[in-house]
Amino acid sequence: MVRSLPPKSITVVIGTRPELIKMAPVVARLGEAASLVLTGQHFDHSLSGRFLEELDVTEPDAVLGVGGRSRAGQVAEAVRLLDELLAHRRPLAVVVHGDTNSTLAGALVANAQGIPLVHVEAGLRSYDRTMPEEHTRVVVDHLSDLLLAPTEGNRANLLRESIDPSRIQVTGNTIVEMARALLPAQAERLELLSARGLERGGFVVATIHRVENTESRDTLEAILGALASLDAPVLIPMHPRTLSRARAFGFDRLLRPLQVVEPMGYREFLSLLAECAFAVTDSGGVQEEASVLDCPLLVVRRSTERPEGLGRSNRLTSAGELADLLPRWWSDHRDGGQRAPSLPNPFGDVHAGDHVTEAITGFVSGPC
Repeated sequence: MVRSLPPKSITVVIGTRPELIKMAPVVARLGEAASLVLTGQHFDHSLSGRFLEELDVTEPDAVLGVGGRSRAGQVAEAVRLLDELLAHRRPLAVVVHGDTNSTLAGALVANAQGIPLVHVEAGLRSYDRTMPEEHTRVVVDHLSDLLLAPTEGNRANLLRESIDPSRIQVTGNTIVEMARALLPAQAERLELLSARGLERGGFVVATIHRVENTESRDTLEAILGALASLDAPVLIPMHPRTLSRARAFGFDRLLRPLQVVEPMGYREFLSLLAECAFAVTDSGGVQEEASVLDCPLLVVRRSTERPEGLGRSNRLTSAGELADLLPRWWSDHRDGGQRAPSLPNPFGDVHAGDHVTEAITGFVSGPC
């Protein structure tokens, strides 16, 4: 049972769309005890405000507006503003999630001010030091007082780094609850497809946004070229940065055969993921959502911090391999072929929001 806490006593620092989705059930369960701070790392309305509305998340107590800066600039500005904010509203704990610039800023300020720090989604490791997120994961985990690991594998990663076992709890991942709760019924899903001129099992959905795929001209050209050459409808809800880089590189010819759309609402995206032939992504969150929905997935990355999803119907691949893989995957998976049977989800069950909330309230309340 969740214990009662004083109003605004838990500061939850959030910066990006995936964090909003995953922390929504925790913020809801904390109720008046939660003080929600949005850093504004995702500053476009389609990546933040729209999701607050769709997820029915409480209005934030503060919006810091750090978006539009470099990684270092975002972290520095968020640290400065959070330092001022928390000096005036000292909470019982600061809660951060995942591996974003906002996660790092929240952890640094909590540590500097001696405020207990809780890291939700602790223990993920890609062991790829070229990923900025990997550095954030390691730093935040070692600063945290309570580490909430989604899986036993994540817990094992933390133990290998000599983190005190008493600071670690395995909670599952809240994405399971959110994806299942917000996935529309099939009739509504098919209506959404029809509105976009798509048929069940008759299209591919892709999301590409990571620096390793968007900052290299050759890499982005290989990915977009492979998708554009596939003899199938390919829908891409395109991140603003990816679209900007594609246009800067002069890739309009590769965008024309694709259905490029703005980032969409979460329920519609889940509908596409549930009904597509397969998906292509470099997103960590989509790897989890695909596992929840048994969606075949090609992960275009050098490494992944979510190996639990691989080997079901998820495959790690490179940009250079994509052109050869896509036609074969289309042949195998179109019209719903070779979808994975419903297997136990590697990221837990629908009770992770309860487990996370109970761990936080128990941590700040102390023994009964």
